[in-house]
Amino acid sequence: MRKPIVALVGRPNVGKSTLFNRLIGERRSVTSEIPGTTRDRIFGDTDWNGVAFIMVDTGGIEVYQPKNSRDTSALSEGSIDFVPQIRAQALSAVEDASVIVMLVDAIQGITAADQEVAEILRRTNKPVIVVANKADNEKRSFDAIEFYGLGLTQEVMSISAVHGLGTGDLLDAIVSALKNAPPEDLDAEDESLKIAIVGRPNVGKSSLLNRLLGEERTIVSPIAGTTRDAIDTHLTWEGLPITLIDTAGIRKRGSITPGIEQFSVIRAYKALERADVALLLIDAVEGVAAQDTHIGGMIKDAYRSVVIVVNKWDAIEKDNDTLNDFTRTVKDRFNFIDYAPILFVSALTGQRLGNVLPTAARVQEERLRRIPTSKLNNFIREAVLTHPPTFGAGRQLKVKYVQQVKVDPPTFLFHVNAPELVHFSYQRYLENQLRAEFGFDGTPLRFSFRRTGKERVSRR
Repeated sequence: MRKPIVALVGRPNVGKSTLFNRLIGERRSVTSEIPGTTRDRIFGDTDWNGVAFIMVDTGGIEVYQPKNSRDTSALSEGSIDFVPQIRAQALSAVEDASVIVMLVDAIQGITAADQEVAEILRRTNKPVIVVANKADNEKRSFDAIEFYGLGLTQEVMSISAVHGLGTGDLLDAIVSALKNAPPEDLDAEDESLKIAIVGRPNVGKSSLLNRLLGEERTIVSPIAGTTRDAIDTHLTWEGLPITLIDTAGIRKRGSITPGIEQFSVIRAYKALERADVALLLIDAVEGVAAQDTHIGGMIKDAYRSVVIVVNKWDAIEKDNDTLNDFTRTVKDRFNFIDYAPILFVSALTGQRLGNVLPTAARVQEERLRRIPTSKLNNFIREAVLTHPPTFGAGRQLKVKYVQQVKVDPPTFLFHVNAPELVHFSYQRYLENQLRAEFGFDGTPLRFSFRRTGKERVSRR
């Protein structure tokens, strides 16, 4: 099930990034006194009172300024009241979110920019929470009542993102709004294999999609996806229903222009939320760029299975070592998803494209693989005997019992004597052993460690 999205919107420099970092519990957005500071990752998974959702930090929305004070027609409805790209940005945030948090500045009060943003939000039937930030004393909290004049909500919340004042009440309000938000169409009955095509601009995503659709397949129908720039195309491959999700190219930070393009990261993440397998395209001519690894990190964070597709392989001059050298480079740069199969293709010529869908289907089978409990425990017991965990604080980790509690992705619950003794290197060892024995090609694994009942009682 896809997580709902909560978008932070508002004019520049009202504290959106500071609040975003506070709500997700980590410093992810870059904060600055300079309005419009560019941020790399602008989304984060969080939860409150058992409700999980995705928090989105958006760029500041700036209004169109008339050329002179008499030019008021530019702000009227039906005319161009915003710079087109910024208007598109605001509308995109409204469209994609389940709940919208409009942040305003309790010190400055209502501005023309606040009024214009509110005008956009009034046109949606989605829940809007108005939050007056920088209200770090009683007077500013009292002054925040003027924001009722925006006409968006029955209650204006006062907070201080810097000090954390009122953020718990805000999270309560967000969870309450999510429960009352209009339900989304999640295509619950669609059991097709969903494959998201992601990557930087100009790496050949559209060419790959067109090539895949141009082969002897039965195309059911092209339909608009959940987002405006993620298009779903349904096809049947060897009797298997498949949904290809095409996404916009994700640019590196600092290269994103205002408007819809600023939301390419959000929409790619939403596409990943709906996908089973991601095809991560990289350009063979340009090599592995930092942005490629960033997108790989998005796939890993979303716990989606992945196939790395090196496109434009026909444009590379080759010798006997070219393939092996490039493979080593890719594995080195993507060492955090070293389980991903690597394909070398050419969307232009069709070279090796016949391997793409079979590999994605095989990876999906691995994602749904379930290991019998007895076989799993026998194997883990042997792995622990072969390489016992080291001692820590005079104690040694003991693995009592292991269960695979779910698939999609495969998730394993280890019953141990002391979860705090599990070192990340030993967890990595166990994962590598599982992969060597059972496969799980292209799919992430989730591990959870729980203290056994007897140990819990004795430690008390």
